[in-house]
Amino acid sequence: MFNNLTERFEEIFKKLKGHGKLSEQNIKDSMREVRRALLEADVNFKIVKNFIEEVSRKAVGTEVMKSLTPGHQVVKIVHRQLIDLMGNENFKIKLHDNRLNKIMMVGLQGSGKTTTCAKLANKFRTKSIKPAMVACDIYRPAAVHQLQVLGKQLEIPVFSDEKQKNVIKIAKKAIKEVNNSDTNLLIFDTAGRLHIDSVMMKELIDLKKIIKPDHIFFVADAMTGQDAVNVAREFNDQLNFDGVILSKMDSDARGGAALSIKAITDKPVVFIGTGEKISDLEDFHPDRMANRILGMGDVLSLIEKAEAVFDEKEAEKLANKLKKNQFTFTDFLSQLQQLQNMGPLDQLMGMIPGMNNKAMKGLKVDEKDLKHIEAIIYSMTPVEREKPAMINGSRRFRIAKGSGTSIQQVNRLLKQFDQMKKMMKKFNDPKSQKNNLLPF
Repeated sequence: MFNNLTERFEEIFKKLKGHGKLSEQNIKDSMREVRRALLEADVNFKIVKNFIEEVSRKAVGTEVMKSLTPGHQVVKIVHRQLIDLMGNENFKIKLHDNRLNKIMMVGLQGSGKTTTCAKLANKFRTKSIKPAMVACDIYRPAAVHQLQVLGKQLEIPVFSDEKQKNVIKIAKKAIKEVNNSDTNLLIFDTAGRLHIDSVMMKELIDLKKIIKPDHIFFVADAMTGQDAVNVAREFNDQLNFDGVILSKMDSDARGGAALSIKAITDKPVVFIGTGEKISDLEDFHPDRMANRILGMGDVLSLIEKAEAVFDEKEAEKLANKLKKNQFTFTDFLSQLQQLQNMGPLDQLMGMIPGMNNKAMKGLKVDEKDLKHIEAIIYSMTPVEREKPAMINGSRRFRIAKGSGTSIQQVNRLLKQFDQMKKMMKKFNDPKSQKNNLLPF
């Protein structure tokens, strides 16, 4: 996500920060590079033009030019302008537990609406919110079946009528049936359509009148860039939707849609799809996204992911074990599995400040290696996991054979685990801490 744009910005601002003083020519040259980087990221030309003019105007001000760190001040201005471009504040969805809430999903075919319906239902499901989905895509083959499979996977009801060829009747029937259940959130999955198809668009408009949705979300494929933005504008003109959900942001998307869509439609990006898992749907925060684009990391999102996965009591128990140097392979396996539940490791690493694209290129996170580690630990006996020092040559051979790995891989894991324990012991030793400064 934004990898190329982030890399370009890092190069531009590195040169800018290298100057003790800035001239108008320095800023002009830098803004020319920023303009090129944004256009290559498929950001709308008019938006780029306005963006550059605004940043240039602020960057040549007396406050910046006479600053002790003018380069950093320009970066600060670009950061602020990126936030303004994407909408300042994240969109808040209000759901009521004492009445039926209705959400309608619209967009082009292939944009990821059906999967996003399931992701939304999973995200909103709480003790007080009981979601269900309605299959209103009667045109795409297997669309209804796909929603039913996702619903079964999540244990969330799906209302459908494959014999019925009128979406209005399907929607009415679903609303009527839901009144006799504890469901208080209905998410309507509609068929993909082109904005130029007047018949299909009229069907959406009629459906909106019948459903009277609390929110309409336009689902856009982030990989389509400016095409997604232009289509969103046309859909908004006819439906007046509430916000945009950008799917496939984990792909090689250049980021133009995320940076352009608010300025073009005046409607915010609400969520972004960051992977194929049902849980891979993030709230869109303009300030955090600006941080990511400028290579500043996204610590808040990283913390939220950790809080959603890690159990508070287990974390406290682990902290006590670390203090007493009683960390075992059982603990290590548990932490590894929870870390994987947070999402792809390369995405997590990208949220850490200082982990720029160059650093990430040299650090290849191979998910297969983690599976090998899991297999090795599972091949240990419970006693061996608690007391790895007892694992001798014959035990290592048995573990390697049982896990489908090599003795070298087993030896490497045991050595790394031993080094990690020594480091933890050193970190928890007050005397050692007095004599050693940590490199951060």
